[in-house]
Amino acid sequence: MDDSQRRTYDDYRKKGLAARCGFGARPVLLIVDFINGFTDPSTPLGGVLGHEIHETGKILDAFRGAGLPVIYTTVAYRPDLRDAGMWLRKVPSLEILKQGTPMVEVDARLRPQANETVIEKKQASAFFGTDLDGFLKSRGVDTVVMTGCTTSGCIRASAIDSMQYGYHTAVVADAVGDRAQGPHEANLFDIDAKYGDVISTREALDYVASVGGSGGFAGQAAESFRQWWNQDARAEG
Repeated sequence: MDDSQRRTYDDYRKKGLAARCGFGARPVLLIVDFINGFTDPSTPLGGVLGHEIHETGKILDAFRGAGLPVIYTTVAYRPDLRDAGMWLRKVPSLEILKQGTPMVEVDARLRPQANETVIEKKQASAFFGTDLDGFLKSRGVDTVVMTGCTTSGCIRASAIDSMQYGYHTAVVADAVGDRAQGPHEANLFDIDAKYGDVISTREALDYVASVGGSGGFAGQAAESFRQWWNQDARAEG
């Protein structure tokens, strides 16, 4: 933080903001919209996010190694864009995110495994209009560790909903990014003040190490996710 941010942060603390929620015992890694349409800087929606993807990879490896669940999100619309709603009017560049195109695929540097699922959403939050909350609640997940993009858009919206649905919410500062530094920093500050804990990659890794084998949750969660994935695949077939 610079001096101005520090003064604001100290003032917030005095007024009863920016407390810490901490972690629970049963985490999921939620990788928000690290898809080609956002991670390829040559696209209208893209930014330079190589560092953030690299940091996400470290956390992803830790979750996989501990047998803990991983969910990705993508934004994907019908070819006629009739399911894009008002957001398309506000951000016309969203028209590149059409189902079945490379733009909506998860960046190959992360590449989901067979037991990891990708949730398709239409709006900013990973929770809005999806079954994410119900699924996490039914599996006993109590903590959402979040990476992805953009900090000022889908990360912020997902963090707010995560908190509102009652989850310990941790946004990994090193592993989320935006198209510009100003909105990135401002939204991390605001998330940390009101909606979740902004943490480092090191903190995320230490947390995963502390819960990876606890209480049998890791194995149960991995099996639940495999069953959910297989049910979805059968339904689509």
